[in-house]
Amino acid sequence: MPRRTMFILSGMILCWLLAGTGVGGGGVQAEAGASCALSVTGVYIASAATQTDASDPAALTARSGAQRLEEAAEALYSYVLEGNLLKAREEAEQVSQIFISSSFEGMTSVEGVNALSSVIIDMKSALAAAEPSPERWEAAAAKLRLAANSLNHPRAPMWLQYYKLVREDLKDMERSAAAGDLKSWGAALARLQSRYANIRPAVIISRPAETVNAFDSWLSYAAGATASGQPPERTRLVEMVSYGQDAARVMFGKERDEPALSLPLAPQEYGGWGFLTGAFILAMLAYAAYRKYRGQQRDTKTV
Repeated sequence: MPRRTMFILSGMILCWLLAGTGVGGGGVQAEAGASCALSVTGVYIASAATQTDASDPAALTARSGAQRLEEAAEALYSYVLEGNLLKAREEAEQVSQIFISSSFEGMTSVEGVNALSSVIIDMKSALAAAEPSPERWEAAAAKLRLAANSLNHPRAPMWLQYYKLVREDLKDMERSAAAGDLKSWGAALARLQSRYANIRPAVIISRPAETVNAFDSWLSYAAGATASGQPPERTRLVEMVSYGQDAARVMFGKERDEPALSLPLAPQEYGGWGFLTGAFILAMLAYAAYRKYRGQQRDTKTV
């Protein structure tokens, strides 16, 4: 038997005992019993009201709000993939109401709440646009889905599955840097920027601000390195990729399991001066070996 029901029954039995005992003070006791009954009834009504409020969006706790938000975002994503614009708009309004009615204090930072708010606004703007754009709808719905999932599952968010793709993009950048191929470098960087844009709101929700800022700064630095008129050196590009790999590992919570610079640089042409320097070093080594040999011969003859 639920504790609340047992409490109510106990109160009603107590009121019955108060109303039924004694003869001389019957009026007072009856009045006390009636008062007690009203009190028990009030407690029951208040308890029922509390139970009703718990299911109302205005009374959602942080955890239940995050769970309902993820469920609504999943439904919205499904409607978008199906092309059901009417249902998608209704679900977007539901997402907005859950966000407004919930408090996510303790589940994410202020930056995380702002990021979640931004993706909801972007989703509603995409659905309300005059010109239909299914690509934009899908991109906005995917961002919202990842963000809601990150809020509800901060220890194992869905966006962590992007690590393999991000790592492959960084590997492509590393190969391009080692070969001095700026065109391939730029293509790999553009892919990385696109992937990161999809998961960035979700990352902000479940990662410290300094971790997000570190990867943002590196990505901006990498994009500006090839934007200047003078192309950067290959060694600088390879070193830059090393920093990006470290920042990505920290962001995704991965251990350093391999060297950052796993590819050798392509051979360089040293020209005539390089050959002369090499020949001089070889000549000096040969002369030193000859002097040592002559010294050993003299010592043998002396003995």
